Amino acid sequence: MSNLSLPKGYKPLLGVKETEQAIIRIKDFFQLALSTELNLTRVTAPLFVPRGKGINDDLNGVERPVNFPVKDMNETVLEIVHSLAKWKRLKVTDLALKPGFGIYTDMNAIRADEELDNIHSLYVDQWDWELAMGEGDRTIDFLKDVVRKVYRCLKRTEFFIYDNHPAIEPSLPGEITFIHAEELYRRYPGMTAKERENAVTREHGAVFIIGIGHALPDGNLHDGRAPDYDDWITETGNGFRGLNGDLLVWNGVLGQALELSSMGIRVSPDSLREQLSYRGCPERSELYFHKRLLSGGLAQTVGGGIGQSRLCMFFLRKAHIGETQVSVWPDAMRASCDKAGVPLL
Repeated sequence: MSNLSLPKGYKPLLGVKETEQAIIRIKDFFQLALSTELNLTRVTAPLFVPRGKGINDDLNGVERPVNFPVKDMNETVLEIVHSLAKWKRLKVTDLALKPGFGIYTDMNAIRADEELDNIHSLYVDQWDWELAMGEGDRTIDFLKDVVRKVYRCLKRTEFFIYDNHPAIEPSLPGEITFIHAEELYRRYPGMTAKERENAVTREHGAVFIIGIGHALPDGNLHDGRAPDYDDWITETGNGFRGLNGDLLVWNGVLGQALELSSMGIRVSPDSLREQLSYRGCPERSELYFHKRLLSGGLAQTVGGGIGQSRLCMFFLRKAHIGETQVSVWPDAMRASCDKAGVPLL
């Protein structure tokens, strides 16, 4: 509750019924734009995966996945996915997709250890996508090109919403700004990572922060990243590291930066070994996913996730993610939102 922000005088631009209808239109429009822009084929996705295979996303390594034993499989334990970061790479490989083609899917997850606030929920819904690429594409320029394509989809969706709901005026800038996490650290000394995100996003409107996962000069991380999907350790010039990042936009309703997507070029066998060693978990190399990757058996890919409810929250100018998805919230939070005129679904 301490992180809950309730804007004074907030009034939704759309009623609940209009919001529900707009959510469907946004999702249909955006996923078609994304699949067309990146040459993605829609696939079905799992809600749960086997424990102990290294397939589930362990996020920062401390979040507990929801799990359950299966009676008809000798009590084998399955885990609700945190994301499909690694499963998608297996799928692209098994489909034998050529560079420049990929997949996308609806990912539904439960993150039981999430700290609940305006933008964090127990229920996570996002478009997970993964694109096959060539070995020569392991560059910052290639990553930036992919980010710009995703951003073009955001811009088109924003105009689509404005065309249907003129009260919701466009706010995204024409171009997205790129900055490395270490550059950001040096530009805003004395600030926390979140404060730096707010400062740079307020200034530019839409920002992609490169290099999420490696330590900054003070020894801290800008934000956490697991060691076994994004490549955040490869040197990319100017003393910087990282082939991944977060896409942030300025949320004028809450007056803060809002992360809509994280994406990155995936680890190679060499960068996986280095990152597992860096994080002190080399034993993961014995897991199914990691063995397959280290043997050279997985396609080189770039991929990411785009939050569906967050996207709708941003485009519909909502104050709480619970206005664009149905989840479970503390009674005190529901009461505070109701009092402030924030209608949670």
